[in-house]
Amino acid sequence: MTTTDSTGQASVTPFRIDVPQAQLDDLAQRLALTRFTTPLPGDGWATGVPTSYLRELVASWRDDYDWRAQEEALNAYPQFLTTIDGQQVHFLHVRSAEPDALPLLLTHGWPGSVVEFLDVIGPLTDPASYGGDGTQAFHVVIPSLPGFGFSGPVHDAGWDHTRIARAWAELMRRLGYERYGVQGGDIGAAVSPEVARATGSDGSPGSTVVGVHLNGNVGVPTYQLREEELAGLTDLERDRVRRVGEFMQEQFGYIAIQSTRPSAVAAGLADSPVGQLAWITDKLREWTYPREVLPHEILGMDRMLTNGMLYWLTDTAASSAYVGYANAQGWGETLPPTGVPTAVIVFAGDVGIRRFAEKEHVITRWVDVDRGGHFAAWEEPAALVDDVRAFFADLR
Repeated sequence: MTTTDSTGQASVTPFRIDVPQAQLDDLAQRLALTRFTTPLPGDGWATGVPTSYLRELVASWRDDYDWRAQEEALNAYPQFLTTIDGQQVHFLHVRSAEPDALPLLLTHGWPGSVVEFLDVIGPLTDPASYGGDGTQAFHVVIPSLPGFGFSGPVHDAGWDHTRIARAWAELMRRLGYERYGVQGGDIGAAVSPEVARATGSDGSPGSTVVGVHLNGNVGVPTYQLREEELAGLTDLERDRVRRVGEFMQEQFGYIAIQSTRPSAVAAGLADSPVGQLAWITDKLREWTYPREVLPHEILGMDRMLTNGMLYWLTDTAASSAYVGYANAQGWGETLPPTGVPTAVIVFAGDVGIRRFAEKEHVITRWVDVDRGGHFAAWEEPAALVDDVRAFFADLR
């Protein structure tokens, strides 16, 4: 039930992360007693996380990682809880000192978390300290998706992209924001345009959502292209179509499992922190760029482990899978464009294709980048911030 304050408004409560020591002691014991699987032939990435690499990660987690230091760093950002549509929602809310800052709602994906955005908060809210000026400032709101982290677990069905978007629209209303931008990648790239639809935004001057900024796999063909269609693509687009095919052959298994039997896989992940870490790390390696570089060398060991901790400490392996992929909106369903100006930045590790994206979005800015991967705010925060600033410059 949503509580209200004396004025009848739904309450938003300050929140600080404070994990009980007993939970950390339990984790330490589980890590110490880890039973590693016998390596498969070759012990390479083709079959998942190599046992040899997993041993290195666990050793760092067990012997070097300091959760309390990471907890303190996270608590340096204002965090809050509220209840929307029966679901607890956790979010970071960092206001800029600039009075004319534009509110910006940032949405993460799976297997990420609010941790993805930590390196963009400062440049977005305080641009003058990061090579920009005050006219580029944003107030940022970064919620944890329902079923993820401190917004989880979920207790009822139906948390698809549309329902999440309605919740985000209500969150921004509660915070007093009548006009704002949205940004997201992965699940966030599906949710963000839906926020425009949920608020009735259509690109007109009075629209609540003034612009939609996306990164990731936007405009991915969901059917086998005919030869004549392939012939009409650029070399870059054909390469991305090829990589989509490779993904469907080599990496689709996790979606098949999480969208049909999330409880089955979550039973192991909820009992084994190393199992949870391996399940996440497999995708961190596959989706960062360049793929041949170990993920902790791109993302940072502490940040990578902190992201995993948010799944482990909150027991959200099952609900994050359930929300992320047991989605009521059908795969391949095409929606009409909202009319809201939309920007897409596609980093090297992703496979977005403009001509397909334009079926659902009014694309006013499209940027292809020759570096970076799927976790844009985490891997290439400066490039993402620059693109966000450039896109919203004329929409404020």
